[in-house]
Amino acid sequence: MKRLLLFFMCSMVILSSLFAQQKGDYILVIHGGAGTITRQNMTPEKEAVYRSVLQKALETGYAVLKSGKSSIDAVEATIRVLEDDPHFNAGKGAVFTHDGRNELDAAIMNGRTLAAGSVAGVTTIRNPISAARAVMEKSEHVMLIGKGAEQFAKEAGLQIVDPKYFWTKERWDGLQKALKEDSIKAKLDHSFNQQTDQKKLGIINIDYKFGTVGCVALDNNGDLAAGTSTGGMTNKKYGRVGDAPIIGAGTYANNNTVAVSCTGWGEFYIRNVVAHDLSALMEYKGLSVSEAGKTVIEKVGKLGGDGGLIALDKNGNMTMPFNTAGMYRGAIKKDGTIEIYIYN
Repeated sequence: MKRLLLFFMCSMVILSSLFAQQKGDYILVIHGGAGTITRQNMTPEKEAVYRSVLQKALETGYAVLKSGKSSIDAVEATIRVLEDDPHFNAGKGAVFTHDGRNELDAAIMNGRTLAAGSVAGVTTIRNPISAARAVMEKSEHVMLIGKGAEQFAKEAGLQIVDPKYFWTKERWDGLQKALKEDSIKAKLDHSFNQQTDQKKLGIINIDYKFGTVGCVALDNNGDLAAGTSTGGMTNKKYGRVGDAPIIGAGTYANNNTVAVSCTGWGEFYIRNVVAHDLSALMEYKGLSVSEAGKTVIEKVGKLGGDGGLIALDKNGNMTMPFNTAGMYRGAIKKDGTIEIYIYN
C-alpha cells in the first residue's frame, strides 16, 4: 500500500511538472529583426539603445494586456513603439528602395476569428500596423496596397505624414552603399562575360540585415494575435513585397494553435508559407511550438534563406528560432518578468 501511495505521489509530481511546462507563462513576445548582428559589430552604447527600445515595447504591450484589453490591442500598441523608433526597419526606420523611397508593409491577425488585415507598398501612413488593423476591422478586404491603401487609411482617420518623415541618414547611407555594390557587380559581370544564364531582374539580399518588427500576444481571454511591420529590403525594385504582409507566410494567428511573426529573407518565407506551416505542424502532427519552429526555420535554410521568427502557443509557450548571427527579440511573462536577447 505504501509503495502504491509513493508511486501515486511521484506520478503526480511528474504530471504537475509536465503540465507546468505545457501551460507556459509567456503572454507577449517581440522581435526586431534577424541578421548579421554580432558583438563585434555592436558598440555598448548602441546595444543599450536597442535593449531600451525592446524593453519599452514589451512594457507597453504588457500594460495593455494587464488592463484587460485584447491581444490585438497589445500587438498594435507594441508594434507602434517599434515603428516610431528609427533603429528598426519599420515605420520611421524603414529602409530605402532603389528609387530612394520608403515603401512600408504590415499585417495583423486575430487568432480567435481568423480575421486579418494587411497593407503593402505604402509611403505616407505613419503606423502601417494601425492601417493593417483598420483593413481588418473597417473593410471587406484582407490586403490593400499602394495609393489605394493610403486613401483608405486617410478615410479611416489614421495619421498621414509626408514621405520625408521616414527619411533617416543611416538608412539613406545604406542605400548608397547598396547602389555602389550593385554598380561594381554589374561591371564585373560585364567584363568577365559571366552571363551564361538569363539574367534575373530585381535585387538579391546583399546586406543580410533585417530590421522587420513583430509581436505575438496571448490575452486574458485566451485569444492569440500576431502582427508584423517592415520597410522591406534595401534597394528593392519594381514594387517588391516580402512575406510580412502576406497572411500565412510572415504573419499568422490561430487560437487552436499558435501566433507567429517572421523576419528574414521574405522570398523564402513566402515559398515555404512559414507562419501557417508552423501552425499546421502543431495541429496535424502534434509538434510542440518549439519543435515546429525549429522545423520551419530548417526548411528556410535548406532552400538558401535566412532569418527567424517568434511564436507563442495557446498555452503560453514560446519559441524564437533563427539561423542568423543574431536576432533582436524579447518576451514578457504573466508576472512581468522581462527577457531580452540579441545574439545567437
